[in-house]
Parts: sequence; C-alpha cells; structure tokens
Amino acid sequence: MQATLADSFLADLEDLSDNESGVLGPQEGDHVRDEVLDSDEEMATEQLLSYEDLDTVAKLQKSQRYHDIMKKVDEAMAEGTESSGKALVSEDDPEYQLIVDCNTLSVDIDNEIVIIHNFIRDKYRAKFPELESLVLHPIDYSRLVKQIGNEMDLTLVDLEGLLPSATIMVVSVTASTTSGKPLSEENLQKTLEACDRALALDEAKKKVLEFVESRMGFIAPNLSAIVGSAVAAKLMGVAGGLSALSKMPACNVQILGAKKKNLAGFSTASSLPHTGFVFHTEIVQSTPPPLRMRACRLVAGKSTLAARVDFTRGDHTAKTGINLREEIRKKIEKWQEPPPPKQPKPLPVPDSDPKKKRGGRRLRKMKERYALTDMRKLANRMRFGVPEESSLGDGLGEGYGMLGQAGSGKLRVSIGQNKLAAKVAKKFKEKHYGSSGATSGLSSSLAFTPVQGIELSNPQAQAALLGSGTQSTYFSETGTFSKIKRI
Repeated sequence: MQATLADSFLADLEDLSDNESGVLGPQEGDHVRDEVLDSDEEMATEQLLSYEDLDTVAKLQKSQRYHDIMKKVDEAMAEGTESSGKALVSEDDPEYQLIVDCNTLSVDIDNEIVIIHNFIRDKYRAKFPELESLVLHPIDYSRLVKQIGNEMDLTLVDLEGLLPSATIMVVSVTASTTSGKPLSEENLQKTLEACDRALALDEAKKKVLEFVESRMGFIAPNLSAIVGSAVAAKLMGVAGGLSALSKMPACNVQILGAKKKNLAGFSTASSLPHTGFVFHTEIVQSTPPPLRMRACRLVAGKSTLAARVDFTRGDHTAKTGINLREEIRKKIEKWQEPPPPKQPKPLPVPDSDPKKKRGGRRLRKMKERYALTDMRKLANRMRFGVPEESSLGDGLGEGYGMLGQAGSGKLRVSIGQNKLAAKVAKKFKEKHYGSSGATSGLSSSLAFTPVQGIELSNPQAQAALLGSGTQSTYFSETGTFSKIKRI
C-alpha cells in the first residue's frame, strides 16, 4: 500500500512541467534581477543628485515666473494703494490677477521651503542628528543651523531670540552629548547656502502676503471685516486663493496655519492643538481663555460664509461681513452672561381653617396606646439641684428622674389601668365567664369563699336567680330600687 502511494506521487511529480512549477528559469530570473538592480541604481542616482545639488530640486527662485511676480509686487507696493477709491477689484483687473498669482506663489514658496528644509536636514544630520527632532519648524531650523554652523560647543553661540528659552536649554544640553562630528567645508557651504535660500524665500513670502493684505479690502471685503486683512491674506495664501478657500469646510479653515510643535518633554497642558490663523484673530483673543476654542470654531464657520459671499461677488460693501462679526460678538457676550438668579419661592398661604385630621375610635385607641404614663413623665423630669437615683448607682445606668423623690407631690405612683385595657378585660371576662345559659365544661360547682372556705353551690340556680342574657337586676320582674329619694 505504501509503495503504491509513493509510486503515484513520483508519477505526479514527473508529469509536472517547468512552466507549471512556478519557478523562473535561470535566464528569466537573471533578467528580472537585472531590471530591479537597474531601477534601484537609477533611484539612488536621482537621490544622490537631489541631495548633492540643491538646484536640481529647488528651482523656484531660478524661475522666470517667480521673478516676474516679485517685480510686479515691488512695483505695486511702491505705487501704494491707488486703487483705494475703487469699490471692488474686478476679475478683469490686472491687479486681481496679480493677487491670484501671489496666492499661488505663496503656496509654491511653502512647498519650496519644505524641500530645502529636507536638504538641510540631510546635510546637517551628520553634525547634529538630534536637532531635527527638537526644532520642527523649517525657518527656525534654518536660522539655528546658520547660527551654529560647525561649532561643537553651543555655549559659545548666542541663540537668544532665535528660539524660546526652554527650547534653547534643551538644545544646549543635547548638543553637549551628541554623537555628531563637524562637517566638511564643502558640505558646510552647501548647508549654509540652503539656509540663506530658505530665509530669502520666507522674506519673499512675507512681502507677498503684505501686498495681498493691502488689497484684501477690495478682493475679499466681507472676510476682512470678520478676521482682519492680515489673517484674511494668510488664509487665502495657505488655501491657494479665494476660490479654494470658499470651497473649504469650516473645520479645515479653523486649522489653516497650524504648526506642529515639539514640547521637548514639557507638559502639554499649555499647548493649543488644532489652532491656526483664525485662533490668533482679534475677536478670538479678546474672548476669555475657556471660551477661545469655541469662539474659534464660530469664527471659522462665519469666515467660510463670508469667503463664499466674496467669491460670488454677492456684497461689495462688506455689510454681510460686518453683520456676521456683530453676530459673533453677540454670541460670545451671551456665553459670558451669568446664569439667571434663582427666583425665591414664596411660602404657601397659611390655611386658617383647621386641618382635616383623622378622628374616631381608631385614632383614640392609637393615642391611648402610645400615651405617656405618669411613671414615664416623672422619670423624664429632674429637680434642680437634686441628684437623681439610677439603676446602678452613682449616676450609672438608667436614671429614675423624680420617681420616689420627696417633693414630687405623690407618695407613690399607682399604675392605673387605662380605659382601653379595662375595655379589653371586660370583653375577655364576658367571653369566658359571661352570664349566658350555656354551661362551660370547665365550670365547677365548688366555690372558694373567704368565710366558709370551700362551698358547694349550684350554678344553674345562681343563673336563674340573676336572670339570663340581656336581663339585669335593674330590669328584672322581681327586682326593686334599693333607694328612693323622697321629695
């Protein structure tokens, strides 16, 4: 049986062809491997060129469009705001087209700064590898690299004003224990040149935003009425123009311009996540700190509406933006109002009529059952200046109060039977020893008298003498009055 199975398996293996085995032949495998190696070498060559020569990846400053736009911006800034008399800049106006080009250029400048920042990090990583995780902002990183250079001892470098004091302290401590080594002269020159280009692009971006800000009153009057010209220009610059800003949802407008911060191990209690340009507007900063995030969301929503009105040219006089800003202000004031005071609840009108309480036999029985006895009343009283007797003596145990004390007014306290107990006893007596005609099986003809002792009597005769049932001595046929008052 085993031999048969082995033979069948061998036969199946022999029937398999080379193509069905799924294994590439030696020639095909070598060909594919050569193609992969060639592609890897090409990628490595491109990366080598990219990281060795900055001009191959950062081409914006060498482009003609960049120089033309910056030249037009300089000319427009030199001429001043001559178009201030215009009601609104139309789309056919060349100045409007320049503003649109400036918004596009500001986005391109941001992308170019990111590329240059990556180049600087790759070069400076050999000198200070921990710096890129401590300083995340590209411009701050470029300023710091340019200031430090090839210096290994940061105590000799003045970093005041470049970074917050807490970050400077962390950078200095980390630099004292870094494993980096000084850069070569060639790499240092390329790194410093890249830093200069990043800082120059940042200055150009500021100039472009300043120009757009000066014209925001004509291109986006309603948006400028809410957030101000400076913030409106930044929002348009980051979003890529008024058209892109009007199509953006409010939740994205709120975080435009947000920066990723590295707290370097410090507490996150004071950090402000998801805060961008809108958070730093005047209307949000004038709000109390606990309400600023809520106000930021409100301003972002109204700014989106104003941007859509500006994009469709719905209002030339900025009246819509002013109304939206007034609405924002009223809502924020409403949030800060104290809660309404609690109204005093008036007391109910006193009812002069007597209250309806339950009365009758049942209530009287309950009162008699829980009434205080004379003994309990005396035990609850104490005479002034006279010590009371107690069950254990010397004031220990249960006190007796005025029970048995001289001057209490009573020689002894008799426990009198209350009416309820007397009535119950009477019922019990009538039930067991009543004057009915029936003779109980427990009754006896022997009677104990104090005179003769044991006396034999006839219960039947006694019953016949007293009468039966409802009869009594008062209403019997033979009975008479024992005493008659004569007049």
